[in-house]
Amino acid sequence: MTGAAAAVEVARFRQALARSLGWIPEVVESTAGSPLADVLRARAADHGWTVTAYLRELEERPTGSELGALAEALAVTETYFFRHVEQFRALRDLVIPDRMRACAGRRRLRLVSVGCSSGEEPYTLAIVAREALADPSWEVSVLGLDVNPATLRQALAARYPVWSLRETPEPVRRRWFHPHGDVFEVDERIRADVRFQLHNATTDDPLVWPADAYDVVFCRNLLMYLTPDVAGRLIERITRSLAPGGYLFLGHTDTLGSRPSGLSVRYTDGAFFYQRVAPTAPAPPAPVRAAVPVPGRPAVRTAPVRAADVEGDLTRLLREERHAEALALVGSAPQTRELELVRGVLLLHRGRVDEARGICTGLLDRGGPDADTQHLLGTIAEVESRPEVAAEQHRLAAYLDPRFAMPHLRLGLLARHDGDHRVATAELERAAALLPRETDRRILLFGGGFSRQTLLDACRRDSDACRVAR
Repeated sequence: MTGAAAAVEVARFRQALARSLGWIPEVVESTAGSPLADVLRARAADHGWTVTAYLRELEERPTGSELGALAEALAVTETYFFRHVEQFRALRDLVIPDRMRACAGRRRLRLVSVGCSSGEEPYTLAIVAREALADPSWEVSVLGLDVNPATLRQALAARYPVWSLRETPEPVRRRWFHPHGDVFEVDERIRADVRFQLHNATTDDPLVWPADAYDVVFCRNLLMYLTPDVAGRLIERITRSLAPGGYLFLGHTDTLGSRPSGLSVRYTDGAFFYQRVAPTAPAPPAPVRAAVPVPGRPAVRTAPVRAADVEGDLTRLLREERHAEALALVGSAPQTRELELVRGVLLLHRGRVDEARGICTGLLDRGGPDADTQHLLGTIAEVESRPEVAAEQHRLAAYLDPRFAMPHLRLGLLARHDGDHRVATAELERAAALLPRETDRRILLFGGGFSRQTLLDACRRDSDACRVAR
């Protein structure tokens, strides 16, 4: 077979994986233990088919068992108990007490682990829930979902090497794990709270995703493997299946932005997560008011000043750095969230730091975490010489909007000032990669009066200097 023919077959294999499993081929290729071409040939040989015949079957009649075999061959399954412990602290200290109040009538908590692999995550969820509840009359139900039958078999066995318990607190290990030779077995009380099910993230199974059913869903480090369409539909199903007020935890590599549909962003002690919110009714349109009649002039009807009416003049004043006039103009229009943010930026420029912080606090109280507001808070903290607080706010802004260049620029400069040239180089290079696509609005608000090209040149110059200093 020619190299060109083999390349065509691998391309068809990539497309079949994307369609049947929802996986992004490039991500699969970068993480799989074996090249896709080798997996393709091995699966065809296992059936006794030619590669062409195997591809035709996979494209036209993919079976659940074959998709499971592919997941077993290609999926990354490394995990451990209490992975990213800050999320489990948030679950224990904030989420479970909140859901206990909401579920006091039925005294049952329902949790889900999507992409549960070999079971460490769902068992951790059950342990945290049991210890947080402390009341044995409560029922805990944890569902672990995965497309890989091999890892689900490991999960059902519930026996793990000591390496899987490397982040498990010692009191938890003593209470909920029992040594068996060179492995540890999960206590049967925890095993009784957990069940596992083979499930493909591309499918909308109403028995898996009933409406308003779950208190907590963990879906960590899965979205990065899924095509945007599949990931979007999965998040829609999860959101729909959360009880009102229920919580969603994603992995550090995943973000839904600052305003995901039906969810609000929560943050505590280094952990980002989401909470389902009830939809809000649209605000009624502003009434059209009649002008006060002036003797000798015909009466006219005028609409109230709208935020859109001041945008052009406001942009011009900001570009010319006429901040006092811009602040007066913002005050003349009804205060939308956008204009409130601009007012906060202008107040900071005028040295009115406490008022700028008050604007940010009000925006967050009304609308939850927001990338622009967090970045402004970070800038305020820099003005106040609080670099650790500033860095935390900028990191939060970058998490809420991964396309936002300015937080990475500020993090790079903070790290360089702190002498951490490795982090400074990475952050400045990330800022340089994002700046060409940064919005004009953000350049205008957060660029310090500099042009896009000037900021880009500064990032490259400083990152080069940091690379030399490392």
